[in-house]
Amino acid sequence: MVNMSPGELERWLRTPESKDAGQHSAAGGESVGHASGRRIVALLQTKREALSDDDYAHMRKVVGYVHRHLAQRPAGDVTDTRWRYSLMNWGHDPLNG
Repeated sequence: MVNMSPGELERWLRTPESKDAGQHSAAGGESVGHASGRRIVALLQTKREALSDDDYAHMRKVVGYVHRHLAQRPAGDVTDTRWRYSLMNWGHDPLNG
């Protein structure tokens, strides 16, 4: 479900749009999706044999989130939408074929 390279995801996570997307706690701070994106970058750069059970659990969480979020696709052009930006924080750009 992750269709962004580590470099693409790192660049995206530095943007204001990335930092604004997703659910933030009442205290503000980083969104759950943004934190997940940073972890996904690390996972993509980790050799398979070095992955832990917790890493695999996070990968399953990512797949579940992306599947659920894709099912909520809004009508029309999604290029500049919070819906797309939230998915991109989780490493999936719905505009990447």
